[in-house]
Amino acid sequence: MNAQKFAKEWIESWNSHDLEKIMKHYSEDIEITTPMIKLAAGIESGSLQGKEQVRAYWSKALIKIPDLHFELVEVASGVDSVALYYKSIMNKMAIEVMFFNKYGLVNKMIAHYTDL
Repeated sequence: MNAQKFAKEWIESWNSHDLEKIMKHYSEDIEITTPMIKLAAGIESGSLQGKEQVRAYWSKALIKIPDLHFELVEVASGVDSVALYYKSIMNKMAIEVMFFNKYGLVNKMIAHYTDL
């Protein structure tokens, strides 16, 4: 897997605000954990499971934040995983670690942000 290529495509998909482009990176059994879920949706665990739950959450987020724009700072590679360091919403810096299944789709994602 080319981590730099993935990161570029991932950032471009988010900045396009095209939900279908965004979702093509994720498996049906995707599990995401991010403090933004807790903050925005009030879900105490901060986690969502399954592509449809994630799609619904991100669809609302894209409507709520029409000027969403990410700026990639750095990419780090791991075993079947990447970590993206980028400027996120509200001028927060984010580190997002994504794990890939055997088909090259993200099946787990954990996000971290500077103070929320």
